[in-house]
Amino acid sequence: MDTEITVTVALDRLGQSTGRLLATAGTLTDAQAAGASRLPGWTRGHVLTHLARNADGFRNLLAWADTGRETPMYPSEEARARGIEAGAGRSATELAADVRASAAALAGAAQDLPARAWDAPVARRGGTFPARGILARRLSELEIHHVDLDAGYRPADWPASFVAATLARVAGDFAGRADVPACLVRPDGLDAAFPIGPARTGPGSPDPAGQVTVSGPPAALLAWLTGRGSGTGLEVEGAGAVPVLPPWR
Repeated sequence: MDTEITVTVALDRLGQSTGRLLATAGTLTDAQAAGASRLPGWTRGHVLTHLARNADGFRNLLAWADTGRETPMYPSEEARARGIEAGAGRSATELAADVRASAAALAGAAQDLPARAWDAPVARRGGTFPARGILARRLSELEIHHVDLDAGYRPADWPASFVAATLARVAGDFAGRADVPACLVRPDGLDAAFPIGPARTGPGSPDPAGQVTVSGPPAALLAWLTGRGSGTGLEVEGAGAVPVLPPWR
């Protein structure tokens, strides 16, 4: 697919996702912004500040792709944490304005990025990926943390296009991990199945006939994989209950 078309579609989806998030943020009172989110130890203000600084960080990676000069997403993990903590206590209006302005700046930087730079390698937390991967990662941040606000947006509200694309990537993050129960993730309505956990090939591997399979609506599977759902309503074959997963990342 042509990179320019891909970027255009991705930016449109980012804009729509940002709009949905801002619509939710716009309903929050100052007291609600200071209230607990779904993330342990974080208020809704922490979540919104994280999303604003996350946009700034991804803009740093776009600058890296454009210039070739290494520009980390954050100066350090400690600086990232300090920035989130420093902004978390602001009013709901200030928080929403920060998310809006930082998202607009990221979109502008993406629109201005030369086509050749989308294939340039950038890195985050030891992983290297082409700059075009920034767009999918930012969309995941928006959609998943929108749920974390615990303000009415649920995994069932995730766009089908986001779920289909993200499910494959998240399942891939679990593939090969020794701390993950080996099973097959099979989303309803999609011609796909994703193995997670240790590889099941080679001498001594489990009999395929005993394969544990977890199936159900794609959004419910993604919620389970990302820790935003308990697995209630998913179907399990080969085991008595939905496997308990370690943190996604």
